[in-house]
Amino acid sequence: MVGEAQAYLTKRFTSTRTRPILGGKRQCAVTIRRHLERPATYRFDRFILDWRTRRLLCGDEELHLSPKAYDLLLLLIQNRARAMSRTELQQHLWPSTYVLDTNLASLIAEIRRALIDSSDEPKYIRTVHRFGYWFIAQIDEDTAQHAPARRDIRHWLIWDLKQMPLWEGVNIIGRAPDAGVWIDAPGVSRHHARITVTAAGATLEDLESKNGTFVRGERIAGTRALTDGDQIRIGPVLLTLRIPSPGGSTETVQIG
Repeated sequence: MVGEAQAYLTKRFTSTRTRPILGGKRQCAVTIRRHLERPATYRFDRFILDWRTRRLLCGDEELHLSPKAYDLLLLLIQNRARAMSRTELQQHLWPSTYVLDTNLASLIAEIRRALIDSSDEPKYIRTVHRFGYWFIAQIDEDTAQHAPARRDIRHWLIWDLKQMPLWEGVNIIGRAPDAGVWIDAPGVSRHHARITVTAAGATLEDLESKNGTFVRGERIAGTRALTDGDQIRIGPVLLTLRIPSPGGSTETVQIG
């Protein structure tokens, strides 16, 4: 029985969702393994797209995209072997929601502005007439093991009995497989919110989620500074932020 369970756990899954195993518990190790096998960054021309931090860089400059435009660019790059239809793209970006074709065209225009690309003479995204779009630039992939290691675990998120580390830098919270803090629960958006951790502290930002992000019962707009013990609600999920004291000092307890 133990041997069969071990073989099952180490089996490589190709689906985008983690399968329930061992009495319904989710096997986090499978998810982590799949993430490590995925390229950490995609390089094309002078640009770098880093899916872990959800950043698009041109040299040392960060280019700003809306969350949906970023998702669209990543989707096109990951499926660059073929053209993707408008219908398929819409199903990925707006599942179970009817949207106009102009919504998708607006995101493509936003990406082209950031990349300084042209629809007439495209270098990166080609329009396939009456069908969809195709990412056509040459991509160089950097795997996770060659990516710079993250530094310290500075903060923690508590969800029921689970402790989820927050690393120095950007931590994406959501139910997408590439989210750093993966929460697979109804009402949580694929990329719901972002916690940025620095030596100075932590800040929280909603990523245009459908059900909103709340701190201490108040829906946030823009960036919100966080403190130890803050309760953060991501859709229906309640999280608690914990910031360890410097040095991890031990509290003195009187006995007797």
